[in-house]
Amino acid sequence: MSMSANRSLGVDPPVTMSFRPMRFREAQPNGKSVPAREPTRHVHRMRTRQRNELMSELADIQSTLRMADVHTVEVAIVDTYGHLRGKRFPVDHFLRSVAEGGCHLADAIYIFDLHNDLVDSPYINMGKGFLDTHLVPDLGTLRIFGHRPGYAVVFADSLEPPHHLHPIAPRTVLARQIARCRALGYSPLVATEMEFYLCEADWSHTQSHIQYSSLTDRSDLESVLLAMRLAMIDAGIPVESSNPEYGPGQIEINVQYSDAMTTADNTALYKSIVKEIAEETGLKATFMPKPWTEPSGSGMHVHTSLVSVGDRAPAGGEQPHEAASHNAFASSEDSPNEVMSQWLGGQLDNAGALSLLGSPVPNGYKRVRPYTFAPTHVHWGLDNRSVMCRCTVGAGNANRVEYRAPGADANPYLMIAGLLAAGADGLERGADPGPMSVGDQYDDPGDAVPLPANAADGIAAFEGSALAAALGEEFSTNFVLMAKAELDKFTEAGCDPIGDEVTDWERDRYIEFT
Repeated sequence: MSMSANRSLGVDPPVTMSFRPMRFREAQPNGKSVPAREPTRHVHRMRTRQRNELMSELADIQSTLRMADVHTVEVAIVDTYGHLRGKRFPVDHFLRSVAEGGCHLADAIYIFDLHNDLVDSPYINMGKGFLDTHLVPDLGTLRIFGHRPGYAVVFADSLEPPHHLHPIAPRTVLARQIARCRALGYSPLVATEMEFYLCEADWSHTQSHIQYSSLTDRSDLESVLLAMRLAMIDAGIPVESSNPEYGPGQIEINVQYSDAMTTADNTALYKSIVKEIAEETGLKATFMPKPWTEPSGSGMHVHTSLVSVGDRAPAGGEQPHEAASHNAFASSEDSPNEVMSQWLGGQLDNAGALSLLGSPVPNGYKRVRPYTFAPTHVHWGLDNRSVMCRCTVGAGNANRVEYRAPGADANPYLMIAGLLAAGADGLERGADPGPMSVGDQYDDPGDAVPLPANAADGIAAFEGSALAAALGEEFSTNFVLMAKAELDKFTEAGCDPIGDEVTDWERDRYIEFT
C-alpha cells in the first residue's frame, strides 16, 4: 500500500538497441533488420565511428571490472515470467569474447512455465530444433554486486537468426513501446512499487499479525531489510525507502523513477536480490500474488509519466522534479491536463486486456477482491486507494498515474510495455478517461466496468485485443498459449479459478517461483 476499447493501437515502431555490434542493423517495424543502402564510403565512416565508440566503451568496462576485482560476469535476460536467466563467464573470457560478440542460449527459455515444463508454441518447438537465441550485452547496464564480491551482471538483448531482435523476448516487447512513445514526442518515466512476503524457511509467516509501517514490531528483521537495501544500492538500484505492508510479514521497498527500460531492469534485479538475501539469512521471500486466503495479496503498482523527447531522465539519487526535464503532466493542478487525461484514458480503455499481463497465473485473480487494496473495477481518482488508477496532480513534475492492478508476479518488462502501449493508444486517439470516481469504490463502484476476476476472463480480454496486436502477434500468441496451459494445470489439479480459497497446490506451485 504505497503512500506515494478495443481500438487499433497502431503499428509497432522501430526497435533500437542500446548496444549494437557493427554487424547488426537498425530494426524495422516488423522487427527485422535490413541491409544498408547508404553509399559505401558513408557506410565505412559510420562503421569506423561505431567501432571506435565500441572500443572506447569496452576499455571503460574493462577498467571498471578490474578496479572492482570482478572475477565473474553474469549475462542476463528475463524469460516470459520475468525470471533472470543467462550464463556466468570468467571476466577474462567476457572481455575477450562475450562483451563484443555475445553468447547463446536455447530459445526454449521463452516457453518455459514456472517449473520449466515446455509449453507448445508454433514459434519455438522441437520441430524448429529449439534454436539458439543470440544474447548481445547492453554494456550500459553493467552492475557490480556488493553482496557478492567479485560478481557483476549485464543485461542483454535477445536476437533470433539471422540477427533480428527476438519478437517474443520481453526486452524487445518493451523496446518497441518505448520507441512508439518517442515517436509521439515523449520519453516515459516509470517507477514500480513491489510488495513481497518475508517468510520463515518453511514458508510460514514471520509475523502473526499486521503492523503497517511499524518501526518497532519485529525490528530484528530490519537487519535483513538493510542487507536487501544495501545490496540493491550497490547494484545501482536507487532505493528510496522500505516499510512493513498490510500483511503479516509483508514488505515494500520503494525505488526511484527512471526511464522505462532501466526501471524494468531494476525491478527484475530487485526481485532476484530480495530472494537471494532472504535465503542467505535463513528466510524466504515470495512475490506470489496471493499466498494465503485471508491476508492481503502482493501487488506491483506501476507509476508512469512523460517527458519531452530530448529531456533527460532523473539520474540515480535524483528526484524526478530535480531533473532537467519537464513532465508533460506537470500543469495538472486540480485535475489531469490534456496529455495526462489522454494517457490515463488509454490505460482505462485497455484495462481488461492489461489484466493478463498483470496476473499471468490464475492465483493472481484471487487478489482482486473488495477491501484488499487491490482494485476490482476500471476507474480513476485523485489520491484514492480504492480505484485502479490513482492520479497525483498539483505536484508539478511529480504528477503521475499509478496503475494499481498488477500482481507482484507480473513480468515488469511486459507490464510496463502494456501500460506504455495503452497510454500511447490514448494519446493517438485523444482518449477521454471519463468522470473521476470519488469515495469508497469498493462499496459503490457505480457503473464502472469490473476487471476480469479469473484467469479465463483475463485470457479472453487479452486474446485478439488491440493491445495484443500492438505488443506483436508472435509474442501475444505465445503469451496466451502459456496462460491457457497454466490454467489447464490449475483446473486439472482441482483448484477453483473463481473461488477465494488459496490451496496447498497453489502454494506448492507458485510460492517459490513467482
